[in-house]
Amino acid sequence: MRACLVALAAMSPVLLSALAAPAQPAQFPFELRDGLIWVKVSAPQSPEPLIFLLDSGAEVSVLNLQTAKRLGLKLGQRVDVRGVGSCVEGFWPQQLKATASGVAIPKHLLALDLAELSRACKCGVDGLLGADFFRRRVVQIDFGARKMRLLPSSEETGAFSVVKLKVNRGVLLASVGVDGGKSQWLRVDTGCMSALQWVTKGRGTGAQSNGVSVGLTELNIPATTTTVKLGSMIFDSVPTGLHRQPIFSGESGLLGNGLLMRFERVTIDTKAGRLVLEGRRAEF
Repeated sequence: MRACLVALAAMSPVLLSALAAPAQPAQFPFELRDGLIWVKVSAPQSPEPLIFLLDSGAEVSVLNLQTAKRLGLKLGQRVDVRGVGSCVEGFWPQQLKATASGVAIPKHLLALDLAELSRACKCGVDGLLGADFFRRRVVQIDFGARKMRLLPSSEETGAFSVVKLKVNRGVLLASVGVDGGKSQWLRVDTGCMSALQWVTKGRGTGAQSNGVSVGLTELNIPATTTTVKLGSMIFDSVPTGLHRQPIFSGESGLLGNGLLMRFERVTIDTKAGRLVLEGRRAEF
């Protein structure tokens, strides 16, 4: 024991400091453009980075069908994929070993034609990082620093608000209060540009909302403004698309990027069942 203590004391101050320093969380940069989060992904088959959209509303991560063919990947089994108001052909599972700045993304992906999404976004979309990226992880989206981090926990100091979160049938659902009513489970959807999409049968509507992106689909739906409660925080006059039928069975709507990006940091903790919202961005 004495010999170990002497050896430790002989180490340089720089080395001792490095040993004492806490490990930095894995992280990677993202670009925030047109209300959506874009991530560069590296794959051995591609000399150039692949462009992925962070879409927590998708149950599984997706690889564009054209990208899969370009990379020379063998397609999986044909499956039917249900979207918002549509059913399309996909192939599952598509295997790809890829990372975002060294952080592994799900290796089993759904091959799907994303040509329509690419046209709507006016850029090539190679894939989607879906809800499976968040499962059994604590993922922080730092809108201020444009960084995505994998944290050991969501026990952050100075938390602005904490919202109940659960994973149900593979998707992320947050407990949200709308217009003073009882809290409802809404899908956390970073692939939705709008603030809120809400299922209601008795709400009066305003003007039509044209070109609202819901589940990567352009829809013309009635729109209004609502009061939204996220944990201890209340937001007034939130632009809200209204639906008379559930967008997805058993869910009351979508909590989109239009509301999430009002915060400096959003931490999705599927381990502890918490959505932690910190700091208000100055532009909001």
